[in-house]
Amino acid sequence: MEKKSTNIILFSGDYDKAMAAFIIANGAAAYDHDVTIFFTFWGLNSLKKETVNTPVSKSFIEKMFGWMMPKGADKLPLSNMNMMGMGPQMIKSVMKKHNAIPLPQLIEMAQEQGVKLVACTMTMDLLGIKKKELLDGVELGGVAAYLGEAADGNVNLFI
Repeated sequence: MEKKSTNIILFSGDYDKAMAAFIIANGAAAYDHDVTIFFTFWGLNSLKKETVNTPVSKSFIEKMFGWMMPKGADKLPLSNMNMMGMGPQMIKSVMKKHNAIPLPQLIEMAQEQGVKLVACTMTMDLLGIKKKELLDGVELGGVAAYLGEAADGNVNLFI
């Protein structure tokens, strides 16, 4: 029997949408699917490290993008009810009360289960994101890499 595959494009940089993508990815991996998440545009922010230990050379525009975008999964805004940054703290409090797994741990769990995390190289170039700014274990790839995975996919999602 052929192994099923699940492919997700994460375009959004919203905490709740990234949570949904990783909950689905972890569930599919638990059901023994090959899972790939392709991160493009604002979705790349969920793969960023909170701090980068070595300096990264960037142009002025790339520095501005870096300054404006969140640094890591735990810093993402909510899609609704962001309330000037208070919304994410409120939802994290509710999640903790209900023992829900926070996004950074969902990402770790996905990596432990073998979920392939692929950062879009074109978007990285456009936004000035360098590989050393991303979490360890993230692969780099273009649209052809995603299409190669998705062509044989049983489940393909765009979030």
